[in-house]
Amino acid sequence: MTSATGENFESLDAMIVRSAEATAANVRAAKAGIGQVIFGQEAVVERTLITILSGGHGLLVGVPGLAKTKLVETLGTVLGLDARRVQFTPDLMPSDILGAEVLEEGAGGRRSFRFIPGPVFAQLLMADEINRASPRTQSALLQSMQEGHVTVAGARHDLPKPFHVLATQNPLEQEGTYPLPEAQLDRFLMEIDVDYPDREAERRILFDTTSAEETKPKAVMTADELTAAQRLVRRLPVGESVVEAILTLVRSARPGPDAGAFSKFIAWGPGPRASQSLMLAVRARALLDGRYAPSVDDVVALAEPVLKHRMALTFAARADGETVPGLVAKLAAKIG
Repeated sequence: MTSATGENFESLDAMIVRSAEATAANVRAAKAGIGQVIFGQEAVVERTLITILSGGHGLLVGVPGLAKTKLVETLGTVLGLDARRVQFTPDLMPSDILGAEVLEEGAGGRRSFRFIPGPVFAQLLMADEINRASPRTQSALLQSMQEGHVTVAGARHDLPKPFHVLATQNPLEQEGTYPLPEAQLDRFLMEIDVDYPDREAERRILFDTTSAEETKPKAVMTADELTAAQRLVRRLPVGESVVEAILTLVRSARPGPDAGAFSKFIAWGPGPRASQSLMLAVRARALLDGRYAPSVDDVVALAEPVLKHRMALTFAARADGETVPGLVAKLAAKIG
């Protein structure tokens, strides 16, 4: 009996390991599939995938023309998700995103309201140029991003699962942009900077996008396989040293004694949601690298995209030339 039980346990462990290996292989294949279409943005692709594997939402920041829209479209195809896109403009209304109730008249003359779902009812929603819309419209996504459902005319409507928002944002220095409210910024697991490609990557872009046959993305995963990967991420063990590094880093990014000499630079800092985001993100990064436990190096690598949109500097710090990314790098160096 003992031997049989032992064999059952061994076979169960083997099944778990095989399942984890298959999921990790799917995730790496998805990353490779995206890399065949998006050139020269390896860090951006990795961080965007980490965001989705963590079950969160991402904010892509960069000037127009850097393939932010194409990246989101490619992700939808490669991950097998129902993807939709909303182009944010100054005249966009919340109902254009969430949906609205319309009054209909039936065959017997009886009138009733019917809810027509908006584009938010998708598994992957691209909010293109989100800071071109007014704050009222921007905030229409708040409930859906946090709770997975929306309320229209007092009625609750659940969103499909998985549900992710990938928003693109133009630099705030450009004309006609509205800064996102802090409460909404906190809902984004990461803020991902999209920079210009290097010379060789831009050369590949020139040939691939202007030739007769442009490379098209192919489905590598399904929505169910992505959900399985997200469950696996939450099951990966996290060592005590990594937990302590996350707590030390996030708490040192707030004004107060934990920040030490840097406290005078920080006007306000990240809340516990940042710690939760970092905990999930380091696990997802480990899985993407084929590891089954994160390290302190993962915390250091993801400190900037997880923290920088959750902090603000004092006027004195900005006057001295300090920046949020620079300060986060100094805080991360202390734990690395």
